[in-house]
Amino acid sequence: MKYKFEKVDFLLNKITNKDNLFRGNYTIEPYQNCEFGCLYCDSSYDQTINIKINAADILEKEIKKVKKGTIIVGSVNDAYQNAEKKYKITRELLRIIEKNNFPCHILTKTDLVLRDIDILRKINNCNVTLSLTSLNNSISKTFENKVPTTKIRLQAIKSFNKKGIKSGLAIIPIIPYLVEDELQEIVKCAKNYDAQYILHKYLELKGDQKSCFIDIINKYYPNISKKIQKLYEDSYMPKDDYIFNINNKMKSLCNFYNISDKI
Repeated sequence: MKYKFEKVDFLLNKITNKDNLFRGNYTIEPYQNCEFGCLYCDSSYDQTINIKINAADILEKEIKKVKKGTIIVGSVNDAYQNAEKKYKITRELLRIIEKNNFPCHILTKTDLVLRDIDILRKINNCNVTLSLTSLNNSISKTFENKVPTTKIRLQAIKSFNKKGIKSGLAIIPIIPYLVEDELQEIVKCAKNYDAQYILHKYLELKGDQKSCFIDIINKYYPNISKKIQKLYEDSYMPKDDYIFNINNKMKSLCNFYNISDKI
């Protein structure tokens, strides 16, 4: 993994369509590409992490020119990947968000976000969402081997809520034919760790990501390869009936455990 420093001309991206999942108006990415290398993600193939060294200066200028709205931090590439331990670009950006009184929603797979709890407590209307794909250690190690354990991530959710920062769980993506049977246990576990909401979304396989993912399935889970290829044969999204059924299942589970399925 290589680090490359770059200066950017812009940072704050406006979300043009209504964001029903993360409830954001803008996105910012402190880093381009992601060193976690989760095997279901299209950000896992580039071995160079671009560090936006002037990100804070750019945001400082941009944030004064836009209408107030929720900023999603790390919507594509994890804002708390390992580079953040040293360069603290995300922490600098959060200071600017707090100073300008903008709401924010952080998406991450790591408990490093707890480091910034001092800033997050000052942000008006802040959400922190930690994601996982499975409670099964074998599945988790196959697809997201470089991130903290699921227990560490769940404990981070509990810690945030104890400190008065609204935090929840994202089951994103739901990997077809591998995790459906444990969705109830995941929701139950999230409830036990005081998650305030659960977000979920099916797996998308765009462009070359589809063939790469199929290769991974063939290597580790060949018994479901044909079913997955059929599920995605016409699109980067799974078939409509699968999406309908998985959404209904998640809604039903959230209702049963009395936990919101949205922010």
